[in-house]
Amino acid sequence: MKAPRSIKDFSKGDGPIAHVAVEDQIPLPPPFDKIEEEKEIPPLREQTRENYACILDDTVLVNVPRPKTKEEEEALVNGFLSGLRKLFTPENNWTFLQPLMMTMEHCAKCQTCNESCHIYEETGRNPLYRPTYRSEILRRIYYKYIKNASTWVHGDVDLNWKTVVRLIELSYRCNLCRRCAQTCPIGADNGLVAREIRKLASQEMGIYTRELHKDGSMLQLTVGSSTGMNQLVVKDNVEFIEEDTTDLTGIETKIPWDKKGAEILLIHNAGEILAWPENVGSFAVLFNAAGLDWTLSSDLAAYDGINYGVFYDDVQFARTAIRHAEAARKLGVKKIVLGECGHAHKALTVIADKVLTGDLNIPRESCMPILRDIAKSGKIAFDKTRNDFPVTLHDPCNLTRLMGVIAPQREVLKEIVPKHRFREMTPHGCHNYCCGGGSGFAIMSGNNFAEFRHHVFGRRKFRQILEAFQGEPMDKEHPKYVCAPCSNCKGQIRDIIKYYDAWEKAGIFYGGLVELMVNAMVDVKPGYIDFDEFH
Repeated sequence: MKAPRSIKDFSKGDGPIAHVAVEDQIPLPPPFDKIEEEKEIPPLREQTRENYACILDDTVLVNVPRPKTKEEEEALVNGFLSGLRKLFTPENNWTFLQPLMMTMEHCAKCQTCNESCHIYEETGRNPLYRPTYRSEILRRIYYKYIKNASTWVHGDVDLNWKTVVRLIELSYRCNLCRRCAQTCPIGADNGLVAREIRKLASQEMGIYTRELHKDGSMLQLTVGSSTGMNQLVVKDNVEFIEEDTTDLTGIETKIPWDKKGAEILLIHNAGEILAWPENVGSFAVLFNAAGLDWTLSSDLAAYDGINYGVFYDDVQFARTAIRHAEAARKLGVKKIVLGECGHAHKALTVIADKVLTGDLNIPRESCMPILRDIAKSGKIAFDKTRNDFPVTLHDPCNLTRLMGVIAPQREVLKEIVPKHRFREMTPHGCHNYCCGGGSGFAIMSGNNFAEFRHHVFGRRKFRQILEAFQGEPMDKEHPKYVCAPCSNCKGQIRDIIKYYDAWEKAGIFYGGLVELMVNAMVDVKPGYIDFDEFH
């Protein structure tokens, strides 16, 4: 079972309509090239199938209960149509109406975007995962119910509860990396379509993933961080980071809080504080050594650059973005600088332009140019030989493709890594492939979604990593470093390495950019990056 024979079949049948088979996938590079040794995606539990509408493919993410009555079926259809009408009105969707309508009405159906999609390719070119598939279904519904246009001209699809549930679930089979939009000759944005379907489901129907909404956006707005850390807990954690960083580097490390009038308010992804404290410590070492005037904020939500609303809900996005700006205004800082988190860059430096006005429109920028300036300033002495191991660079989608921040991180690597040790991925820069954890997937693991994520979404990135290191000894006695300057990407790459046992089998390690910088500092005790501690 590859996919429905035609789009009209999308609304039919009781069970899943697609399956990703290992034998249909392209083998990975050595030493992972034996397709017969690859894991199958484990089946969903029977209880999950009974409770939820598991009718799309091998996994389920949004957990829509299977309707039990005709009234429940009609409620799903009517709620979807109500939200769809709002998507195409300026008063309800002034943020993204123009590019959405352009994509709906001007797609030439040339399918050029197919070859750009890592998900389509890594599922064995399963038609269900083409970038245009979900867009075409929504397009037919749009023309039929919003435009009242001819189905003979624009095509038809039955709009029943199965269509609605499958379309919402299918919107979560896209990393929102927008590589398809970059490839499209006219700029049609099928990634945006997937995101707008998610928004419709959330804002109109109350359908969303638990990880993005309840355990993500809402937790951040009520407690202070999507990690669950309140203001006291985050300060305690950062105090431990100061102590550990001082011990590891031999340099007294202090991290300032709530410093009024500072030039920079640095906002980390709070996941770094819990999962990768060395990243937070590295920023402190570098900023202090460079003599920068900076601070963190302990205000609610302001110590966590996460903004999961950007993936599924405009209202939740705006609430969080405003909190970040209010914290900066309260401290009177000159600018906000985002740490190593790609979607935080996208949220606060690009999309926030639509909601931050007046005195909330505080300058906001990426940390990458600042790190480049630090590396080239001469204020810190670096010894490249401390990073004398193969290094490749992952380009986070939101940092590179969306914002065009490509050169600074490479200029940093030139200062801290021996030239012959750097391995550029192919393709790279704005043509990169998503890590597979984009659009929030890196934090999602319900049911069997984690296995599906690694086996499908993350497979192309793992392929790229292996290709970059071909020719190197593939064992852990010869460690190889994947530099991923994004918290979400690091989480996904960590999980891919674990899923494929790539540390034990190939010696593949991962981390951020600032860790590499501190590892190369002459004034830091050798061995800041400890490969022996990796597991």
